[in-house]
Amino acid sequence: MNILVTGGAGFIGSHVADAFIAEGHNVIIIDNFSSGRKENVNPKAKVYAMDIQHPDVEKIFRDEKIDVMCHHAAQMDVRKSVADPKFDASVNVLGFLNLMEAGRKYGLKKVIFASTGGAIYGEQDYFPADEQHPTRPLSPYGITKLVTEKYLFFYKEVYGIQYVVLRYANIYGPRQNPHGEAGVVAIFTSKMLKGEQPVINGDGKQTRDYVFVGDVVRANLLALQYNGSNIYNIGTGIETDVNQLFKILKAHTGSSCNEVHAPAKAGEQMRSVISSKKIHEELGWAPTVTLEEGLKRTVEFFRSTSTA
Repeated sequence: MNILVTGGAGFIGSHVADAFIAEGHNVIIIDNFSSGRKENVNPKAKVYAMDIQHPDVEKIFRDEKIDVMCHHAAQMDVRKSVADPKFDASVNVLGFLNLMEAGRKYGLKKVIFASTGGAIYGEQDYFPADEQHPTRPLSPYGITKLVTEKYLFFYKEVYGIQYVVLRYANIYGPRQNPHGEAGVVAIFTSKMLKGEQPVINGDGKQTRDYVFVGDVVRANLLALQYNGSNIYNIGTGIETDVNQLFKILKAHTGSSCNEVHAPAKAGEQMRSVISSKKIHEELGWAPTVTLEEGLKRTVEFFRSTSTA
């Protein structure tokens, strides 16, 4: 198949592109390299250095005869979305619509969409949240992800384009970008290995559901094989707070830094953990890499590369 991976030079998208290529698919990548890295790109992929909002996106669908789009390109920083909601919407909604309008004209059959399993639910009524939990996003980022899911339903009903929404928990692992606000594992690891001081926002008791990127790749492969349209959570169902994360990373990096706290950030949820029971029962997916093992692999990657 001809698969377009948007954001295919980024952290998760590049791992997914590698897996599709390993399965024998023809992979085309579109990435504006605002956060993606050229060294992440598989040499067997065809790359378009382009923003998803660019009008020439249509030519990619026309020339490459795209069958499936795996959509990972996004403004992914929750705090940035709070500070600049217009920019967040321009990338995450208008950029997506630019892709879909091109896709429907030139035979796009299916979309795999990287949604959010944390920000989309907001402050949870129960833990872990399943796919039936009310969606009450507290940030513009979460709102744009929910809007995209609704548009996918529209494109299926009107144009017959199938979709699989994967609502990711907090993904971490090799290639995660340590620069910027998103990705606490990468930020802490990078600072600790450099001998710098990481800062914990708030009291550090805010919890997240951390999933290793290799497990996420398997979910994308299953989504590619799935015949139909559906929404699935991709999480472990296990809560880990930032203070715990700090301690594990400090041990793996051998850092001597102290536990330093700063004021909490606006728009940040206190607890977020999701259930992946549905995808386990229907597609057989379950996380296989423990947090301890995943963090160990992540630290080893950062230690062995210049990205740290």
